[in-house]
Amino acid sequence: MKERVTLTIEKSLLDRVDKRIDRHRIKNRSHAVELLLSKALSENSPGKAVILAGGQGTRLRPITYEIPKALIPIQGKTMTEHLFDLFKKYGVRDIYLSVGYLKDKIIQAYGDGSRFGISIRYIKEEEALGTAGPLKLVKDELSSTFFVSNGDELKNINLEEMWEFHKKNKALATIALTTVEDPSAYGVARLNGSKIMEFVEKPKKSEAPSNLINAGLYLFEPEVIGMVKDGFCMLEKDVFPKLARKGQLFGYPFSGQWFDTGNNDRYARAIREWKGIK
Repeated sequence: MKERVTLTIEKSLLDRVDKRIDRHRIKNRSHAVELLLSKALSENSPGKAVILAGGQGTRLRPITYEIPKALIPIQGKTMTEHLFDLFKKYGVRDIYLSVGYLKDKIIQAYGDGSRFGISIRYIKEEEALGTAGPLKLVKDELSSTFFVSNGDELKNINLEEMWEFHKKNKALATIALTTVEDPSAYGVARLNGSKIMEFVEKPKKSEAPSNLINAGLYLFEPEVIGMVKDGFCMLEKDVFPKLARKGQLFGYPFSGQWFDTGNNDRYARAIREWKGIK
């Protein structure tokens, strides 16, 4: 239930509120004030993120024979530092970094995260655990909504908008979706409204159900970890189909920059075109 209130606010502050109104996500001044108060007072907004950086990066060889993907440079920063910048921009400062291959180099480079303005705790994979397995190792520390990101993509996503979308749909899991011209090299989302029904893996371009693909950034409720089996487990194959069957897997399309750096050609393009997090 909503109540009408009268507020007296400095004009300069009100001008800043009005600049947020886009008539799409934020409809009017009252809505803008409500969203700002909700953000300021919320105790449940995500403050934690897991970055998956344990892979060997075999498609980036010979670079990754000596350098783990997390430390590969792009425009003067390592790959993972760009993800730190994204999360910091939206107040997410508790980072769990899942590391496996060449993990000692990653830990030495980032330490406790303090020099990057964040706090880093490490999930050490003694054997490969996939994209879901690491979550099981820190399940007791992920007791509220949290982000998960692949470590080998660059992305510029409005995390506030994604969080609002997640809450509005009362989702257990929300996947950021990006648009590509040719989705045939990816898993392509088949949607019913905002719900993801399935991912169609590497379809022919003419047969793709959409041009929306998994952008490697997720919002999860803690209940999702209960769907993760011990040991090696994949979000894409083991968890997302279960969520889709429950009608609890939602897709959030976004329009910001996104680069898959999974092979040498895509890595080179990211170096040329990535604009960074402003």
